[in-house]
Amino acid sequence: MAEFLTLVPPVAVLLPVAILVALLGRRSGHALGALVPALAVAWVWFVPTGAHLQTTFLGFDAVLFNVDDFSRLMGLIFGLIAAVAVAYSYASDADTTQTGFALSYVATSFGAVFAGDWLSLLFFWELMAVTSTLLVWHYGGKAVRAGFRYALLHGVGGTLLMAAILQTYVAKGTFLFASVPNGPETAGITAGLPAALAAIGIGVNVGFIGLHAWLPDTYPRPHVAASVFLCVFTTKTGVYGMYRAFPDGHVAVAYMGGGMAVFGAMFALFQNDMRRLLSYHIQSQVGYMVAGVGIGGALAQAGAFAHVFNHILYKGLLFMTAGVVIYRTGEESLKKLGGLRKEMPLTAGAFTVAALSIAGFPGFNGFVSKGIVISASHYSFSKGPLPIGEFYTLEWLLLLGGVGTFMSFIKFGYYAFFHGEYDGSVPDANRLQSVAMLAVAALCVVYGVFDSALFAILPFDVTDGAVVDHVYKTYTIPHVVEGVALAVLGLIGFAVTKKPLSKLGRVPDIDRLYNPVVFYGARALVVGVTELYAAVDRVVVQSTNTIVRTATEPDEQFAQFRNAADDRAAHPLRAGIGFSVLILAVFVTVALLLLS
Repeated sequence: MAEFLTLVPPVAVLLPVAILVALLGRRSGHALGALVPALAVAWVWFVPTGAHLQTTFLGFDAVLFNVDDFSRLMGLIFGLIAAVAVAYSYASDADTTQTGFALSYVATSFGAVFAGDWLSLLFFWELMAVTSTLLVWHYGGKAVRAGFRYALLHGVGGTLLMAAILQTYVAKGTFLFASVPNGPETAGITAGLPAALAAIGIGVNVGFIGLHAWLPDTYPRPHVAASVFLCVFTTKTGVYGMYRAFPDGHVAVAYMGGGMAVFGAMFALFQNDMRRLLSYHIQSQVGYMVAGVGIGGALAQAGAFAHVFNHILYKGLLFMTAGVVIYRTGEESLKKLGGLRKEMPLTAGAFTVAALSIAGFPGFNGFVSKGIVISASHYSFSKGPLPIGEFYTLEWLLLLGGVGTFMSFIKFGYYAFFHGEYDGSVPDANRLQSVAMLAVAALCVVYGVFDSALFAILPFDVTDGAVVDHVYKTYTIPHVVEGVALAVLGLIGFAVTKKPLSKLGRVPDIDRLYNPVVFYGARALVVGVTELYAAVDRVVVQSTNTIVRTATEPDEQFAQFRNAADDRAAHPLRAGIGFSVLILAVFVTVALLLLS
């Protein structure tokens, strides 16, 4: 049975299923769409570790189904959240075409994380950009333009990653990962320019500062169920790709992760649109994962992937709760909501669990995984240029991001559920939406209370001193005090900033600068090229006509040239210009004839 599971990678099943879902009726299509990812979870759990389906792809050695502890963890959580998200889609009136696009997005993400070589990973990486763009575009309206910007940025990122991969191939002579048979001696992307290109290319997907604006621009636009899929796969596959590129870590990547944690939380605090706020917090939370990858070593990498797993759960839940509010009220802005805890108690409860999880409060899953990364920043990383007391530079950046996270979700919960009274009556989540949210909320609590269940699926045992350089224990007094202290600071911070924050309008981000530059720059380029082509075309046509008339009507043309010569004799400057234009026209004509 185990050998049978290695014969076909999950992507080969999920892609046809995505097409079937789009063609079937709503009920049967969504039932199939939820069942197959759920079965994929069992498939990934039982498939043996190893490099399966070794073949050639485009003439190069490739491994289409590589299973190790990292890819297995990604497959488990991808399949789990996909099954829940399909059920939520059905409950939220998504059509089967949208869900088909969503499942194709899931399938290509599976293909990327189970690839055993850079060429296969890049192939599915680019397909993932295509399928996610189609998912955004399907909703129409403002989502179309946002989807175009999304596709453009991810196209640039993929191109840079491809350049890094090609240079790595030149240096190593293979696209294979070091962990598979016949792989190179050294893992990751080649140092130097290839590493820089890979960091920027993958940085688009994970939301590096300056490359992040597609997140809050895109994720609030499509159907609420589409946002649940979008918040999961691109950024987390990016973290996986970052680990493959930098398996030993990199100091610049680590500090970028710390900066993302702070920057994303700060900009989330400025937002009033619910899904825009949540999108900035994707960047912030992915910052912890990127920091873990950048720190390197068993403890940090285990923490990074623990946070990948947990983040998918609570972020999916947060988008589901926000989606239910939008689905029931039709409102996106926190300024137009309030008092929904009485109208929607189940949704308010699910939101509270998700908010405490993302903020890292003791007893919830985010506390476990965030704690591992913060411990690694202290015990497995340098002090850095700005240590404060016993807290090292990267460590206090991650802690500051934690305070900002508490502030953001206190704001979200206060204005959506607890502030004032809602004008009118609104129903709570429907039955299937409730089941989806409660199932994920339960997992957030289970993995927070029973941390050993999370440790069991991590690539490294964080409780074994022979594996990690510092044994991690979740529920120690210092850890719990730290988690509670961050919550208290977040509560105080929100109380202090509540009034000025309420007066804020739309706070501009970097896209306010580069969107018009790209738009008008591209338009100028297009107009310039077309006008230049038109000018050359006119010269060629006129010159060709002149040559043809000279050959067919020589006497008439000679008379015209003689008259023109008399005019040029009377006006020497005009004569010189006219002669130059004629020579140029003849030259262009001859050159085009030779090239053709």
